[in-house]
Parts: sequence; C-alpha cells; structure tokens
Amino acid sequence: MSVGMTDREADLARVKGLIRDIPDFPKPGILFKDITPLLGDATGFRTAIELMATAVNGPTPEYIVGTESRGFIFGAALAYELGAGFIPVRKPGKLPADVHSAEYELEYGTDALEVHRDALHQGARTLIVDDLLATGGTARATADLLRRLGAEMLGYCFVLELTFLNARQQMTDAPVTALIQY
Repeated sequence: MSVGMTDREADLARVKGLIRDIPDFPKPGILFKDITPLLGDATGFRTAIELMATAVNGPTPEYIVGTESRGFIFGAALAYELGAGFIPVRKPGKLPADVHSAEYELEYGTDALEVHRDALHQGARTLIVDDLLATGGTARATADLLRRLGAEMLGYCFVLELTFLNARQQMTDAPVTALIQY
C-alpha cells in the first residue's frame, strides 16, 4: 500500500490494475475495458465483490438483478455476499416462463431484455448490478422491467463507469454507484 493510501483506495487500485485496455475492439476507435484479468485473479475478484457489497447503503436488497451476461458474474457473487436472491435479466428468448420485455436503444438500432413475470414479489427491494455503465440503456431497460414487476429500486451498482458518456445524468430514479470511473 502506498504511503497515505487508505485500505479502500488500495483495494480500488488493485481492482483497477486488473482491468486492461484493448484498443480497437470491437471496432476501430473503441478502447475496450477488459475485465477478464480481474475475473481470473481470485483476490482481485473477491476484493471487487467486497467493495460492491460495502457500497450498498441503506436497506439490504432482497434481490440482486444481473443483466446478461457479465452482470450475471458480478450479480450472483454479490447476491451470495449479501445473502440476497439473484434474478437474471436476459436477451429475448432465453427465459422459459412468461416474461416482461423492454426495448432499449443501441448505437445502431435497438435490443431488448426480458425478465420472468413471477421473478419477485410486489415491493421487493432490488439492486441492479452490471460490470459497466456506458450509455445506460441496458440499466434503464432493466429498471423499467423491475418497475413493471412492482419492485422497489434501491439503486444501480457497476464495477466500471465511462463518465464521458454521461449516462448517470439520465439515471435519476435511484442512486448510481461505480467502483471505478474512466
């Protein structure tokens, strides 16, 4: 740990150090933030989950809601850490029972997400978890699905946030937490 650095700052630096930049992926001009080294480092991954758990302020969520697909990784681990249930929000056609669906805008076109209609009870305390907050479309679509189910939105929690895309300004319905901001 560097002189003058708190334990939390040292933990954040460790997590950030395990995220690598991949230039020109998936297309030229994009600087991709690759979390696979973080996932492959047991101590780093555990530290990220612990940091996310301590970032949850207020009431404990009954359910962690993870969006496909990297939200499943962080969401399931965080649900375990907090003693909460886990609800997957998936791409269309992947869930076997009756679903609610929400479309959202992509850079070029639209996509959709689905959740089981019976995934949770009215008033359930929920936290949306994903690896990355970029434009916020996926997170906002997930929040829309939870509102249709009658859930209480406690907030959003991300490992990374790309602040230059200004998604946070459009997400005023619940607190937004991101461990690392670029």
